Amino acid sequence: MSDKPVTLAAIIGAHGVTGDVRLKLFGDGLDALKAHKSFNEGALTPTKLRSDNKGGAVARFAECSDRNAAEALRGTVLTVPVAALPKLDDGEFYYSDLLGLPVVTDSGEPVGTVAAVENFGATDIVEILKPDGKTFMVPLTGQAVPEWDQTRLVIAEPFWDK
Repeated sequence: MSDKPVTLAAIIGAHGVTGDVRLKLFGDGLDALKAHKSFNEGALTPTKLRSDNKGGAVARFAECSDRNAAEALRGTVLTVPVAALPKLDDGEFYYSDLLGLPVVTDSGEPVGTVAAVENFGATDIVEILKPDGKTFMVPLTGQAVPEWDQTRLVIAEPFWDK
């Protein structure tokens, strides 16, 4: 597991005049945020978190007392250390564990690096950045990705976009 901070949400703007902010949620949503007492290495302390009933959230931070301060936070991501996340069961992983991993084919040929992991409903999808700057996607299934660990991700030869 990486020791990089994990992003749980991003501030997308101010909400009202009292310093509340609107959040775009990542991962497990609002409940995942409520489990943490601070974000960004203690720089932001939530005093209130609630759903916006549109898939996002509204938050108030002790360090933000008016609309101008809230607007200044636009674009700020809310992060926590990996150690603050719940322990995983066998076979589970965080998407952030895959980001940046070198990708090779099952015959050992270098392909690129993991740029992103998405889920559009059917299964997890790994986006791979090739050395030429182009990307391609591979389903995160046993057939397409026969193995991965903390050092590399292996894709089956037929799934490689040469």
